Amino acid sequence: MQFQHVNNQKNGEFFLDNEQGKRIAEISYVWSGEHKIIANHTWVDDSLRGQGIARQLLDTLVEFARENNLKIVPTCSYVDVMFRREKSFVDVAA
Repeated sequence: MQFQHVNNQKNGEFFLDNEQGKRIAEISYVWSGEHKIIANHTWVDDSLRGQGIARQLLDTLVEFARENNLKIVPTCSYVDVMFRREKSFVDVAA
């Protein structure tokens, strides 16, 4: 699944729109300095729930952080839980 990415150096998001252009999944972040982002929101439409889309969004955000040498502050409850549960994210956790 290919997510779109918007980043204006203040905030950004990875997202998925359906064929009609309606947003159906997203994970957003806010920049906090030059090397840190705050993951503040994850949402998946009910039609996609249970398909691992939230995890794919999180994996995409983590890949972005790794590629750009960023740390992630997890204020979103989903990201926070996943950071505590998944040890492979320790390298990007702020």
